[in-house]
Amino acid sequence: METGRWEEPVTFETAKLGQYRTISSTAEAAHILLSQWPNATGKAYAEACDVCLAVLGGREPPDAARQAFLLAADEADVFIRNG
Repeated sequence: METGRWEEPVTFETAKLGQYRTISSTAEAAHILLSQWPNATGKAYAEACDVCLAVLGGREPPDAARQAFLLAADEADVFIRNG
């Protein structure tokens, strides 16, 4: 199965304050969204899940999932660490 590897990883703060996780593929993003996301509701969350499935199915480019993940993080107030 294609994992939809991203060119630029995303590091975000987990539900445990001060703990960060870096992901670099659509498969990892899908896992986080479906099993560990702090707010599994909202338009951006639903879109991110749909886009991840489309990428894993070969219908969208991997960067589409990365962008959708970032929008879902913004919607859920998940801190993204730059650099």
